[in-house]
Amino acid sequence: MGKKTPPVKAVATRGPNRRLTRRQELFVKELVANDGLITMREAAIRAGYPARSAHSRAYELTNANHCPHVVAEIRRYRDELNEKYAVGYKRHVRDLQKIRDLALDNGAYSAAVQAEYRRGQAQGDIYVSKSEIRTGSIDQMSRADVEKELERIRGNFDPIVDITPVSVAIVEPEGEEGSEAGERPVAEDASGAEEDGAKN
Repeated sequence: MGKKTPPVKAVATRGPNRRLTRRQELFVKELVANDGLITMREAAIRAGYPARSAHSRAYELTNANHCPHVVAEIRRYRDELNEKYAVGYKRHVRDLQKIRDLALDNGAYSAAVQAEYRRGQAQGDIYVSKSEIRTGSIDQMSRADVEKELERIRGNFDPIVDITPVSVAIVEPEGEEGSEAGERPVAEDASGAEEDGAKN
């Protein structure tokens, strides 16, 4: 008696494990690769579905009740692309090095310097970026803090020069008979010292 050949596994034609048709594969690739750039209808048209029924076909292909195998493939392919193009530290630094090398080869020195600078920033301990962020307002400060801040601000300015005019009292002579010809009234400043109204 001859050997029995093992039964060939049948390809599932129903359920979430069935294989995608060529159009379904194209739809998944178009939809995920152009995520946010095209509509589901446009992805269906690019995959080869007729334009007049592309909207309803796109709905069915993205509905887990109608086509769970297509929805599962969309999810799988999206995860694959996310992993492939994810930004990680090592990949980021390696890509910046490639950009730097290409820029140097092409004589674009400013681009090469910028790429190398960004690599240094990614390292974290080569370039230190300092920034000060102040939040709050004077309403949130105590009176003592406000007075302290005002004193600090005043200390940054030069001393203030007092230009307030001195008050001068003018003394009128008593009566005209006592004054001689050509005699002028005498002004008296606030200290009480007499000044001659006209300088000789």
